[in-house]
Amino acid sequence: MRILVVEDDRDMNSILTLHLSSNGFSVDSCSDGTTARSMIEKNCYDVIVMDIMLPPDSGLEIVRWMRRQGINVATLLLTAKDSIEDRITGLDSGADDYMTKPFSLDELCARVRALSRRLTESKDNVYQIADLSLDIKHRTVHRGGKEIPLSLREFSILEYMMRNAGIVITREQIEHYIWNYDYIGNSNIVEVYISGLRRKIDAGYDHKLIHTIRSVGYTIKE
Repeated sequence: MRILVVEDDRDMNSILTLHLSSNGFSVDSCSDGTTARSMIEKNCYDVIVMDIMLPPDSGLEIVRWMRRQGINVATLLLTAKDSIEDRITGLDSGADDYMTKPFSLDELCARVRALSRRLTESKDNVYQIADLSLDIKHRTVHRGGKEIPLSLREFSILEYMMRNAGIVITREQIEHYIWNYDYIGNSNIVEVYISGLRRKIDAGYDHKLIHTIRSVGYTIKE
């Protein structure tokens, strides 16, 4: 799951980015409205976590701009203002959720997961393909009743593929989705992770679920 954090307080930005990353999210971050607009236009995010008080444009202005542009990515606003009127203004501007500072980082992660689920049919946190299941809430993967331990990156890639089951995803799409905006890595890093997932998920099973579409990318399907 790919998240954009927009927060002008440097310490808060670092804390949010670190905590979300440690919970398995791919996180980009910036500290002003101008950069936020550019990143939103160029990248595909599942959720945006954004402070209201930003230079030069407020978070409310950015949300209104997003909705006018038809950008419907789920957005959670952060603010020090806690009046009912402020919350109503934020939600009426097009935001999907609202948290008042200070807040629990674990609650923030839970709300980010909930916002992402609203965009999918998997309301119970579980994706299922054949005898393979992935539980987002508990971060577990099972095949044929057997639990399969995965690293954070492996889990994120598998989640991305299962959310797009039957759709061919290119190496570049996986790379841009899983790693953050500034990532510069190995040219074959995706192949390395896909190979690892194959060993853990398909090895020993006659029915293979992860498929390579030559010269295009990868897909997971029954």
